[in-house]
Amino acid sequence: MHTSRQLQIPILYIFTVLCLIVFLAVPPAMAKPRGVNWFDDRAAARGGSPSIKIDLSEQRAYLYKGGRLVGVSKVSSGKRGYGTRPGYFRVLSKHPYHRSTIYGSFVSKRTGRVVRSNVNTRRHRRPAGTVYRGARMNNYIRFNGGIGMHASGHVPNYPASHGCVRMPPHMARKFYRHVRVGTPVRVTR
Repeated sequence: MHTSRQLQIPILYIFTVLCLIVFLAVPPAMAKPRGVNWFDDRAAARGGSPSIKIDLSEQRAYLYKGGRLVGVSKVSSGKRGYGTRPGYFRVLSKHPYHRSTIYGSFVSKRTGRVVRSNVNTRRHRRPAGTVYRGARMNNYIRFNGGIGMHASGHVPNYPASHGCVRMPPHMARKFYRHVRVGTPVRVTR
């Protein structure tokens, strides 16, 4: 009985040391959870050609550099009637402080106060004495006509946009920083 107890302590010690070695040997990117709004800045900075995958069924965007996953972001794509179309695209342009030309508010010229919000310039007439102010779409990455990825303060876990792919502001900045015009964008269901 005395020998079996002596054997248990070294085995437990060896097991603990091996676990510690494995834990310390895991690269930082692997140690972080691969959940929502995850980004490995060091891996992204190492280089490689960027590519984006947007999964509409998951409401997630994935950024790859050199084929390696470096970031995952929750997104909110186009709602019913304004769906985000699946397909293969390329980044057409990038605009850090973009404003919508279709969706926004009518604002009083005199006071600057919003007279009517949530307007669609294709449907709503501008009231006299107002100007149109487009909705902010910072860190806009256009990839399909007028459709793109951009920062938004409202990113629910379901499709809610007018076709664009909304992202939390901090994730939109990271994706924006690491892609360039011509970057492949694959949108899947």
